[in-house]
Amino acid sequence: MALVLSTDDTGGPEIFASVQGEGPSMGRPVAFMRLSRCNLACVWCDTAYTWHFEGDNRPHRDDRTFERKANQVTLDEAEVAERILALGQDRLVITGGEPLLQAPALAKLLDHLPDISVEIETNGTTKAPVPLDIRIDQFNVSPKLAHSGNPADLALLPERLDAYATDPRAFFKFVIAEPSDVDEVLALHERYRFRPGHVFLMPEGTDSETLRTREKWLADLCLKHGFRMSDRLHIHLFGDTRGT
Repeated sequence: MALVLSTDDTGGPEIFASVQGEGPSMGRPVAFMRLSRCNLACVWCDTAYTWHFEGDNRPHRDDRTFERKANQVTLDEAEVAERILALGQDRLVITGGEPLLQAPALAKLLDHLPDISVEIETNGTTKAPVPLDIRIDQFNVSPKLAHSGNPADLALLPERLDAYATDPRAFFKFVIAEPSDVDEVLALHERYRFRPGHVFLMPEGTDSETLRTREKWLADLCLKHGFRMSDRLHIHLFGDTRGT
């Protein structure tokens, strides 16, 4: 068993220390590990190098595909654990792609990291099996709205959203590009009854100017509907770059 990771700009595995840029842990120093592959295809995805490989005809706004061999690296769990421990952080954020596609290998990895707390960033379509689930301290669930380009029957699975909505470890983070996107969030909130304080609205954007422009009207919508707002701190600090 092994993990398939995305690569950084050097071609090595994308394992790094930074501050969490989004959601309820924003600003917290953490270790990051980015895994490759995804079961969805968001047209605005800012990590398309994890899934939009040559031969993949699913649409993306950049109209660019990536060479799989140059953007994936496979490592055994013990080596990945060593790299994470070397970063000296007490919390690990596992992101992607869709990390839960590699759940068995993740459970094995975390056996090597018994003293580290764990966040998983997921699109909310998959389930963590018990050996992995018992090690997760926080789920950052980002269900994909219509503007992502994903059909609702693939992206918004009632069984999975019901399960996450009742899990106190789960926080929901919705990517918002236009004010009308919030209407979809309100409909989902009415259907699934997300926990108070567990819903974040986050502007879509990969540069500070776009984020700040959208945050001006998004703040008003958060005030109106009682949702929390998430910035994308890493974009302001480092730009839209790998390994940050």
